[in-house]
Amino acid sequence: MKISEEGRLFIENCTIADAKRDEGLTVPESIEYVEGIGYGDTDKQNLDICFPKSLDGKEKLPVIVSVHGGAYVYGSAKLYKYYCASLAERGFCVVNFNYRLAPEYRFPTPLIDLNLVLERITESDIKDNYPLDLNNVFIVGDSAGAQIASQYGVIYSNDKYRELFDMDLPDIALRGLGLNCGKYVFLDEELDGKDGIYHDYFGDNSRSFGEKLNMIEYVNSSYPPSYILSAPGDFLLPFAKPMKDFLDMKGVKNECKIYGDEKTGHVFHVDVRSKIGQGANDDETAFFRSLIK
Repeated sequence: MKISEEGRLFIENCTIADAKRDEGLTVPESIEYVEGIGYGDTDKQNLDICFPKSLDGKEKLPVIVSVHGGAYVYGSAKLYKYYCASLAERGFCVVNFNYRLAPEYRFPTPLIDLNLVLERITESDIKDNYPLDLNNVFIVGDSAGAQIASQYGVIYSNDKYRELFDMDLPDIALRGLGLNCGKYVFLDEELDGKDGIYHDYFGDNSRSFGEKLNMIEYVNSSYPPSYILSAPGDFLLPFAKPMKDFLDMKGVKNECKIYGDEKTGHVFHVDVRSKIGQGANDDETAFFRSLIK
């Protein structure tokens, strides 16, 4: 299936920018990083797990599952390796995974893959061999990954919405979400007739997905507590405060913080060399720690 010209240019530009961002980086010596664990039926479905080496063998750590960004057409666990390792340095066991990309795999494939990842880490060969505290699981996502994470939060917290996707609830306790530099809601009128990346992900007729795109109507007070971050230079900044206001209205615990200045751009927090980004990650993981039970 042919990708749109917008999608092609996006991939081209991001590939250059991400290579520059990560040039010369290595995983910290203090972190164990295990790559390429399968979770599905294709070679595109695999995950990495990383965690501090300084454990006693029996200690379990709160879990962060990272959903990479990339406008649904780009991105990989490889590109989030150093970001995820930096989260692990903060005392978490971090799951970093590849999901199947558009336009070959369209909505709701990333949501299906995220649910499969959460199911996979409950299986004995994973939970018995890695320091995963499945009673304290958090999901972070940025850009498209933030949208995926926010939508999965509705799937997890609302039985009726989950039934639309025919998913079984994994045996975990999802305590919170990190929604970073994202857009969180899609409406039919935004998508119908659109070309480019929207078409790559949703195809010709978004209305065929029906209530699956109407997530806003299914958010209730059981939605996971959420940390929302953005920056003045983030082109998706306009969606941060409305998400906070919406969660406030629904009675959902949340925090929202805007970092840096106009030079602080989209997904700034993924850059492990950025002091502002690392400060944002400190704040977000502190929010997660406040939710641990």
